[in-house]
Amino acid sequence: MASHEQLLTRARSTALPLVGGALIALSLPPFGFWPLAILGVAALARAIEDASWPARLGAGFLAGLAQFAIGLAWAWQFSAAGFFALTLVESLFFAAACALTPPGKGRAIGLVGWLTLAEIVRELWPFGGLPLGGIDLGQADGPLVYTARLGGSLLVSAVVYLAGVGLGELVRWGVSLRRYVFGAAAMVAVIAVSVAGNLASDGGPPVRVIHIAIVQGGGVRGLSQIQVPPTTVYDAALKATRRIVPPVDLVLWPEDVVAVGSGISLAGAERQLGAISARLHTTLVAGFTVPVGTTAFRNEMIAFGPSGRIVASFEKVHRVPFGEYIPLRWLFKRIASLSGVPRDAVPGTGSGMIKTPAARLAVLISYEVLFPDRGRSGVRAGGEMILVPTNTSSYSNSQAPTQELASSQLQAIEEGRDVLQAAPTGFSAVISNDGSVLARSSLGPADVIEAAVPLRRGATLYNTFGDLPVTLLAAAAVIAGYLRTERGLSLLRRRRARRSGA
Repeated sequence: MASHEQLLTRARSTALPLVGGALIALSLPPFGFWPLAILGVAALARAIEDASWPARLGAGFLAGLAQFAIGLAWAWQFSAAGFFALTLVESLFFAAACALTPPGKGRAIGLVGWLTLAEIVRELWPFGGLPLGGIDLGQADGPLVYTARLGGSLLVSAVVYLAGVGLGELVRWGVSLRRYVFGAAAMVAVIAVSVAGNLASDGGPPVRVIHIAIVQGGGVRGLSQIQVPPTTVYDAALKATRRIVPPVDLVLWPEDVVAVGSGISLAGAERQLGAISARLHTTLVAGFTVPVGTTAFRNEMIAFGPSGRIVASFEKVHRVPFGEYIPLRWLFKRIASLSGVPRDAVPGTGSGMIKTPAARLAVLISYEVLFPDRGRSGVRAGGEMILVPTNTSSYSNSQAPTQELASSQLQAIEEGRDVLQAAPTGFSAVISNDGSVLARSSLGPADVIEAAVPLRRGATLYNTFGDLPVTLLAAAAVIAGYLRTERGLSLLRRRRARRSGA
């Protein structure tokens, strides 16, 4: 029978990581109190202290479970099985990171490195990456977010992990001076990097200002085309567009507003939108889904120039797994109904930059806003502004829309570009290059946001160097952690002894 102390130890080892993960989740939108993420990481760091690798594995899994069960609760609306699978997969990354963290003296720096590497892997695998509900989203309105100019959202995550682990080393009694020194050094480093981010290049001064209009048709927020017929969405966008008062240089419609083949013809929609762009003498960018045979479709943005003719298009590169296509369809059709996704989106190619009469525009279609490499690709190709057309009518509450808005804020800071986000029922927004939300619609009602928005051509450090510097630093932290273990220190001593003997 377990003793009282053993029961307390077990309760602590279970409660600490669960509380830590829950605090991280509550730092994310729509809750959005950014300091909670640091406290959550501190709790996780304390939970794996002096623990065996199986115990560290369990603690990391429990923390991930709490973070993603709360942070990705919106996925329940689509599929309970999908929600559980997504939560499980995302949690395993952090279980592995904690299990691989070296014990003893190398634990603190090693944990920072492994948690950061876990974020890198989440962005790449499985199914092209699932960087949902990440810790960086909770920092969109906090002081650490400007580190994104230096190293993107990956550096934002790394800085939060460093701050949390450092705090965990500081808030304790009766421990060695070494831990206090690490904690203090970590906090100094966090402050220094934050100050550097605030002072770093932000995309430069405006080269020109254009007048824009973002169209939100409004209406019912539902889960499928059955609940919200495509013709209703299209008609709502047409009606809202009539509210635009020229002159206007650029009009942005959301993703997937023109669903060809669902009561809307491609030729008819192109004629109608071309006539609107000619009447307003503007560039109009609108989202189309176009069937390709019986098993596929294209998700693309098409730009109409002031003459009414098509001047550019871009096809979505990062498709939503199990939302826009079914990975391993041959396998999953044997174990689940795939009627909700009868066709697979054709993957697009290219940088995402489209050249229009209004400006050179970097386009991130909905899910792509979660991937920093897509914004960097479009801006490096010449994008002077970022467009984020999205379809968030699928979400009946504010959790997914607010997290997507935070992703757009991060993209603005990372690339030093103003961002326009357009959604059928919200949130539609204008975001400045410093991440400030200058204008935002409400969820549901029709709206047209008109604003004067600057174009920029300068580069941030992140735009220049990408994720490589942070990846190397994370790897160095992992190596440093292992070198601080007894085995690592013994290896270093033997090498020094050989050199001395030589």
